Amino acid sequence: MKRLISLGFLALFALCLTVSGPAAQAKPKDELVIGITQFPSTLNPLIDAMMAKSYVLGMARRPITTYGPDWQLMCMLCTDLPTIENGGAVPFELDKPNDAGGTQGIRLTYTLHPDAKWGDGTPVTTKDVIFTWTVGKTPQSGVANQETFRRILDIEAKDDKTFTLTIDRLSFNYNAINGLDLLPAHMEEAPMAEPAEYRRRTLYDTDSTNPGLYNGPYRVTQVAPGSHITLERNPNWWGKTPHFSRIVVRVIENTAALEANLLAGDIDYISGELGLPLDQALAFEKRHGERFKIAYKPGLIYEHIDLMLDNPVLADIRVRRALIHAIDRQAIDRQLFGGKQPVAHSNVNPLDWVHDTATPTYAYDPKRAAELLDEAGWTRGAGGIRQNAKGEKLTLEFMTTAGNRTRELVQQALQAQWRQAGVDIRIRNEPARVFFGETVTKRKFTGLAMYAWISAPESVPRTTLHSSQIPSAENGWSGQNNPGFRNDEMDRLIDRLEVELDREKRRPMWSRLQEIYATELPVIPLYFRSDAYVMPRWLEGITPTGHQYPTTLWVEQWRAAE
Repeated sequence: MKRLISLGFLALFALCLTVSGPAAQAKPKDELVIGITQFPSTLNPLIDAMMAKSYVLGMARRPITTYGPDWQLMCMLCTDLPTIENGGAVPFELDKPNDAGGTQGIRLTYTLHPDAKWGDGTPVTTKDVIFTWTVGKTPQSGVANQETFRRILDIEAKDDKTFTLTIDRLSFNYNAINGLDLLPAHMEEAPMAEPAEYRRRTLYDTDSTNPGLYNGPYRVTQVAPGSHITLERNPNWWGKTPHFSRIVVRVIENTAALEANLLAGDIDYISGELGLPLDQALAFEKRHGERFKIAYKPGLIYEHIDLMLDNPVLADIRVRRALIHAIDRQAIDRQLFGGKQPVAHSNVNPLDWVHDTATPTYAYDPKRAAELLDEAGWTRGAGGIRQNAKGEKLTLEFMTTAGNRTRELVQQALQAQWRQAGVDIRIRNEPARVFFGETVTKRKFTGLAMYAWISAPESVPRTTLHSSQIPSAENGWSGQNNPGFRNDEMDRLIDRLEVELDREKRRPMWSRLQEIYATELPVIPLYFRSDAYVMPRWLEGITPTGHQYPTTLWVEQWRAAE
């Protein structure tokens, strides 16, 4: 593994030596060029879950509610958060229990900002709210998180700006409607005429520069697939005027090339959300720290490997446990990240108050890995690769995002360690837009898929762990339970967690959830990431959030220093 890491650093060093262009510009400017590593698979806010899309749309759209940099829920498109205390949220008894067995629902009344408009000047109204609900609850539409919309029993529009949602459960985070990300009815009604075709016909992908699609400080004015997206000030933006008249988001999938473009002055700023991995940022800071501001932000970012449980080999819990015992995650953290990205033992980050330190852990234990594989019927064959009684080799395909240097180094290290255990790992990587847009979303990977989840504080993992959230053609590829994990107790826990209002009563539920997760291993936890924001010294106002809602939601606060 050391050799592979060294080769990676040598490659980066050699590439940097070829860069002899000017230093990054150090004077205020009216245009900002941002470098990121992934191109969005779509710009439709409801289809696919991908940080690259959230990052771009953060500048061009506003959600009704979100979590701020202080991790507190806040209004963006609404005027006030409804609460039980202020009378904006009213619990009621359901006529029949909901699917989680709960008997209480809640009515929530929101008012949209009176000046909110789409980029073509059309007001944002309750008609958009009702239309978005219609799209979201239609299975054929291809919306990723249909659960948010399924729980809405009714929407009453009191006028053009005020509406009341009737929700089928009283949850502890009842007034967070972050997933109700509005679509412009006057734009998207025609593409939605045939719901099964909506995913292909949405104007966000067929007419991406139409100003009527955006309601944020900027609107998309150019999309060059695989290359860049340009945004310009939205003349109908109703909030604070942003400093930069034009922002270009350039996509450079190879992180060494991303760094080289920064040094050459071709980009101004490398995003923390989708930029340099920690090891590369640390090395960059040693060489160029005097020329750039570099901020590190630990966050709810969970790097892991999904295991395809439909694969009979991985359906065997002994094989899954052998795989995790066979890898030395602590050594990877030390050698790649200087010990700054803690090994993950479950899906819950130590930064989150619901994290439980008593969760079962798996030490690096090659002997135990060998015992488990022997028990599962995989014995050493020719060349050291294990095989079963039929003579079939223990071979698994391992995929991740192509061009992400750190992921590829981790992947190669893991491949070497698993080979020591007798597992033949075949690497097949894809560009991020294909990997996330097709392979992961439609469960096309056959073995292992490495990527990261980014979550909100105390985020109940319904979409990733509940058995009802396994994507399929029948449900329009909705849900994010990509491994296909099914566990009745996990389902019940998730159902109960959501409706338990007492914070301290939720704590033991979270502990049990983490215990099941670590015991059943639907995925292999790797580590919790820190993001590195590499900024020119003249750029101010960027506040890393550490959760799934990107810095771009506050882009109007960004400015060039005088």
